[in-house]
Amino acid sequence: MYSSAVSEVLTVPAVAALARRVQAPADHPAVRRHLQSESLPFTVRVVRESADLQKAVAIRHAAYARHLAPSMTAALQQPEALDQAPGVVVLLAESKVDGSPLGTMRIQTNTHRPLTLEQSMTLPDWMAGHGLAEATRLGITQDKVGRVVKTVLFKAYYLYCLLHDIRYMVITARAPIDRQYDRLLFQDVYPGMGYMPLEHVFNLPHRIMYLDVYNVERLWKSEGHPLSDYMFHTRHPDLVLV
Repeated sequence: MYSSAVSEVLTVPAVAALARRVQAPADHPAVRRHLQSESLPFTVRVVRESADLQKAVAIRHAAYARHLAPSMTAALQQPEALDQAPGVVVLLAESKVDGSPLGTMRIQTNTHRPLTLEQSMTLPDWMAGHGLAEATRLGITQDKVGRVVKTVLFKAYYLYCLLHDIRYMVITARAPIDRQYDRLLFQDVYPGMGYMPLEHVFNLPHRIMYLDVYNVERLWKSEGHPLSDYMFHTRHPDLVLV
C-alpha cells in the first residue's frame, strides 16, 4: 500500500494499521502534491455502523428497483452476507445537508476469496497472482447531483485500490451502462467475448471489464481524458477511506 493515498483519503494522522505502507515513486498519483482542493456537497466514506449499512442498502435497492422486476430485487432490501465479509467494503455517499444517502458501491478484493464474478467465469491467466478488486452493487440517487456522486465513487474505488496494492479494477456492466466504462477506458477481460450471464447479477448478460491501476494515469493522459485532473490532481477532503 502506498504511503500516499494518505494525502487524499485520510483526514487523521497515520495509524499503526497502516504501517505496512511502502514508499511510492515521487511522481505516483498517491503521493504527489495536489494542484487543487475541492469541497463536495456530500461525503464518501466506508460503512462501519449498521445504520450506515442500512442507508447504503436503501439507495442500492432503490437504484436496482428502477430497472429490474420486484421479484429480482426484493432480497436487496436487506444487507447481503458479502457486505460484511473480510476483504469487502461498502462505500456510502451521504448528503451534508440532511444525511440522506446519495450513492453506494461495494468493493470486494481477492485477498480472502475469489471475486464473486468467478462463480460464473474463469479470469485469464495474466490476472493470476495480482490483487483484484471488483466493484458491485452500485446505486446512485436520481437527483441531479447523482452524476458527481458516481464520479467520486469511482475515484474512491481507484484510491482504495492504490491503498491496498490492487493491480486490476474489475467490473461487470450491462448494456447500455457498459458505454460509461468504455468512456473510462476500461477494456474487456476477454476481447470479443461480449456479454455473458453472471450468477451474482441476476443471471443477466454483462460484459466483464478491467482497468490497470498501475497504468491508468498514463493511459488517461495519453488519451487526453477530461477527468484526468479531477482524478489525479484534485484533492477531495470529503472522501475518506481509512
